[in-house]
Amino acid sequence: MGTPLRADAARNREKLLAAAIDAFGSDGADVPLETIASRAGVGVGTLYRHFANRDALVEAAYRQEVGALCDAAPDLLDRHDQAVDALREWSVRFVHYVATKRGMGAALRSAAGSDAMLFSETRERIIGALALLLAAGAADGSTRPDADPDDLWLAMGGVWNIPLGDAWEGQVRRLLDLVIDGLRYGARTA
Repeated sequence: MGTPLRADAARNREKLLAAAIDAFGSDGADVPLETIASRAGVGVGTLYRHFANRDALVEAAYRQEVGALCDAAPDLLDRHDQAVDALREWSVRFVHYVATKRGMGAALRSAAGSDAMLFSETRERIIGALALLLAAGAADGSTRPDADPDDLWLAMGGVWNIPLGDAWEGQVRRLLDLVIDGLRYGARTA
């Protein structure tokens, strides 16, 4: 890893990533980089100092979203009495992750190309977060003990089949609620 960024440079990078995630999620992958820089409150030169091109920004934004999603799991477990409630809140964050990924889908495929490593790394991180949540649920009795994180990942993947539109988020949340409620079946505290 290179030298650590100065505090102001680190803040600018974080602002750029937040603006990119928001822009890709709301405006799609073709949003001009100048727009992202403007939304971040920096010049386009600052954007290019941090990200050599659109692909580098897209990949960094994607990694940032996956990191935020996965890093939330332990914090949510600390905040909830039952792991199933942490899992439910985590699934809401998953909805936002999916929305962002859908918005940047074409750019992400272009940026990653045939680099399956990016997707396998992020998949493993998500599976790890799900494993943590499910293990906590099995331990506190709020989810069934035989739940498998890979199976849950596949079930949650159904959100990709829901057509985009005004009702998308509501339908996705209902689908994930059904999946999580299914995890309660056979739980000790059910």
